[in-house]
Amino acid sequence: MILTPFDWLVIAAYFALNLAIGFFYMRRASGNIGEFFLSGRNVSWWLAGTSMVATTFGADTPLVVTGLIYAQGIAGNWLWWSFLLSGMLTVFFFAPLWRRARVLTDMEFAELRYSGPPAIFLRGFRAVYLAFPVNTIIMGWVNLAMAKILALTLGLTTTRQQLTGVFCCLALTLAYNAISGMWAVLWTDFLQFILKMSMVILLAYFAVHAVGGMGPLAVHVRAFDATHAINGHARDTLAFIPSSASPFFLSFLVLLSLNWWASWYPGAEPGGGGYIAQRIFSAKNEKHSLGATLWFNIAHYALRPWPWILTALVALVLLPNPTAAQGGMEGAYVWVMVHYLPPSLRGLMLAGFAAAYMSTIGTHLNLGASYMINDIYKRFFVAGRSERHYVAASRVATILVAVLSASAAGFMLTHGASIATAWKFLLALGAGAGLVFILRWYWWRINAWSEIAAMTAAATISLTLESGWGMPAVRALHRIDPALALVPLNQDDPHAFAWLMLTTTLLTTAIWLAVTLATQPETEATLQAFYDRVRPAALGWRRFAQAGITTSDPDSLAAQRDPTLRYNFFHWVLGFTLVYAMLFGVGDLLFGRIAPGCGLLALSGSCLAVLFYSLNRRGWSVWR
Repeated sequence: MILTPFDWLVIAAYFALNLAIGFFYMRRASGNIGEFFLSGRNVSWWLAGTSMVATTFGADTPLVVTGLIYAQGIAGNWLWWSFLLSGMLTVFFFAPLWRRARVLTDMEFAELRYSGPPAIFLRGFRAVYLAFPVNTIIMGWVNLAMAKILALTLGLTTTRQQLTGVFCCLALTLAYNAISGMWAVLWTDFLQFILKMSMVILLAYFAVHAVGGMGPLAVHVRAFDATHAINGHARDTLAFIPSSASPFFLSFLVLLSLNWWASWYPGAEPGGGGYIAQRIFSAKNEKHSLGATLWFNIAHYALRPWPWILTALVALVLLPNPTAAQGGMEGAYVWVMVHYLPPSLRGLMLAGFAAAYMSTIGTHLNLGASYMINDIYKRFFVAGRSERHYVAASRVATILVAVLSASAAGFMLTHGASIATAWKFLLALGAGAGLVFILRWYWWRINAWSEIAAMTAAATISLTLESGWGMPAVRALHRIDPALALVPLNQDDPHAFAWLMLTTTLLTTAIWLAVTLATQPETEATLQAFYDRVRPAALGWRRFAQAGITTSDPDSLAAQRDPTLRYNFFHWVLGFTLVYAMLFGVGDLLFGRIAPGCGLLALSGSCLAVLFYSLNRRGWSVWR
């Protein structure tokens, strides 16, 4: 792709603007680590929520969506659409609780909820686990996506050239991140979200125009389906729900019934966590934390997917068998851009890809550094120093996180890793642990050993099933399901992936429940202090909730009849219904199915109206 001097000027201006934002907030971020990592806990819902959306829109996301559509059709997106159910749980059940906890990181929560050496170990163990292997893997696949983009757009053919290009983008992201921390991340995310959404919508428009419009696109996709079966089964690429004959159907059932609450995955953690929790901590108050996560889930699942999907469908039609030189299935998205985006927009589109890359990398640089400083360095090695010392250490930690991500990029690029495979690997690695992260808020009996057992069991079982050591289990599963191949379970096989998730979840859940009941509960003082500070629903904490109740106090007596859980459940159902209805209603309209599309959008609008009425009535409006 040939870039003009004007294109390079646009790209340079974009990078300069990001650096200017970093320098603008440098003084404010230097005061203490609360400012550096949480923007002083004074962020409005719309900014915190948009930052969440921008972070989850990485350079890898449209590429993975394209790969999923090549492999499974539109329904393949249930790999991440299913997490809406978990996301809406976070909105109504957990966001206010996280904000009340008043911790700096979600790792610090361990010593608020639990006590003694197990709590200390859990905090350090999770901080090391998430700051190093998990955060490094995530940043590695985002770097890998950017390498593919640079290879296809700028003609960087060698691994060394691609890594050089990625490292330049990484260095620029590191610069503003190390200078101003979360303040820079939030405001650059806002700018980056506007830019990249504008560009993917424009790309989708020109891509669809290249095949003659939506009607001809649907015709071409059906013609593709007629000649490209999936493992001997007829394709239906345009179906939103996979048919029972599809190889993906079993995975779909597992994802929708089990995966969203049972699996830990960055950005979609059951109970909230990671950078979602970090934005919640930064919100002004509980109302703004709820508003931020609600806006994030609506934008993430309902507003963003269709521009990616339409471009991916065009790629499927125009490039039905992409070669490695063309970027493979995931790189076909970029191939469409190179060939069908007007030359006048190429500089902006590259800046849009850079924005997608930098928003995700910037967040993970800051998040990884927060774990390193608050939960490892300050907690275990150097306590009692000044805030300026910890801010300086945070900047050094940010650089270290960048170095680790660069190393991961080099490894993944030289070993030909797939971004979708890395996604599924992390899903399997955390399968079964999710229920612990939900119940620790609502059941007093969960203890530190519950979390330790869940995380250890999930990782051990999934890695065993994916290796030769897991063959006895695979043979047992084969007797239940003869369609399962007698080889170690592989995430890239949708049938094997479903059994991997199901088996890991069931075994992990059995293990952590057994460990919970076999170990001592937390001390009464720890549990009472946690309840008094966070105030979860009384169900599951009955005796701690009743500790402050007196028969002469009407307010304390009312706490016994607290309807919070009922309202939360009602709002949760309204929330995921409005988003799924909006998502599929827009899809129906795009493909000319006017009546069902309008019906679904009417349902979505009704759910939104009832939800806001109910929230306002209960005093949860961010405008009050």
